[in-house]
Amino acid sequence: MSTLNLGVHFPQGQMPADYQIIRKFLIDSEAQGFDHINVPDHVLQTQTPRADFPAAANYTTEYPHHEVLSVLSFAAAVTDYIKLKTAVLILPQRQAALVAKQAAQIDVLSNGRLQLGVGLGWNEPEYEALHMSFTNRAARMEEQIQVCRALWQSPHVTFAGKWHTINDAGVAPMPIQQPIPVWIGAFAPPAIKRAARIADGWQAMLPAPDGQAKSVFDQFKADAAQAGRNPDTIGIEATIFATGDDTSAWLHQAHAWLECGATQIMFRPQGDFHSILRANEAWASVLSQLR
Repeated sequence: MSTLNLGVHFPQGQMPADYQIIRKFLIDSEAQGFDHINVPDHVLQTQTPRADFPAAANYTTEYPHHEVLSVLSFAAAVTDYIKLKTAVLILPQRQAALVAKQAAQIDVLSNGRLQLGVGLGWNEPEYEALHMSFTNRAARMEEQIQVCRALWQSPHVTFAGKWHTINDAGVAPMPIQQPIPVWIGAFAPPAIKRAARIADGWQAMLPAPDGQAKSVFDQFKADAAQAGRNPDTIGIEATIFATGDDTSAWLHQAHAWLECGATQIMFRPQGDFHSILRANEAWASVLSQLR
């Protein structure tokens, strides 16, 4: 594997409910040479957009969203070496101990290939339906990450937090990775600062590799150093929205992101499912040129 980690986004909104097509996409992603595959998370979608979020119109029931941990369990069975990443799992709308258990199981089934990308989410109706608080999700997620890491590294955990209590209990089987890497997806300054302080990697949800992005990356590294961490040990993943099959544009963006300070690139195919499949033919060329 190259030191430059290159990933592909699982196209939730375009992927049909056909296990053979899903299986082919996962197998092809590994065969094309991608190092990891990112699968996003939404438990529920509304009939009409209800959130004050620019992309909310693309997250209605018109667009399917396969359950993230189930997809990664399936991916673990049909692939051999590609890393499996939630990008991102909306952690505060789920129970921390259950996520720790599920993640540990996927790590076992994949022989240590799971990366748990987490985030706060923006779709309040999901929190409402899952009986989780939307208002305290940021602080609660920090404690959830503590809980997960504790359960992944010790067979018997005693934990007394603001929202979680564990009395001499643990998950079995434990994961192969101890702990499983935790990435945080973030675009708001407080969330980026949180990632610099506690995450193994930052899913940089920024629109373009420009001067402003470079400033944000530099601030992220400064925040990590201020927290007593070595910024060079924390991953930064940038996204390329790969429209059509213009590989020269993808390569230009990739190099620009790397100049900003990204340590890995994730390609997010755009368009309808047929255009995404056609673009797959260009991946081998793009990946070889970046390496």
